[in-house]
Amino acid sequence: MTEETKTDTPPARLSVNPKSEHFDVEVLKRGVGIRFKGKQRTDIEEYSIPEGWVRVQAGKTMDRHGNPLTLKLSGPVEAWFEDLGDDAPVAKKD
Repeated sequence: MTEETKTDTPPARLSVNPKSEHFDVEVLKRGVGIRFKGKQRTDIEEYSIPEGWVRVQAGKTMDRHGNPLTLKLSGPVEAWFEDLGDDAPVAKKD
């Protein structure tokens, strides 16, 4: 894999929660598109391409620490950088 290809595909795991070890503000600034089970989603809190899951917020429910309660959904996940346009390279499990 070339250096250019590495920067053109999003990481295999990413979170929007600043407390997570998978949080990366630079990647999030670029805008990451997510397709889960063939449908584009905009409500994803965290994803893992190799493990095949996403986390979505469960309505307005909060846990006892005041953090949004999330549900883990399993299925095929694809991610791409939105700033690269419609023909952007897609990161997905092979």
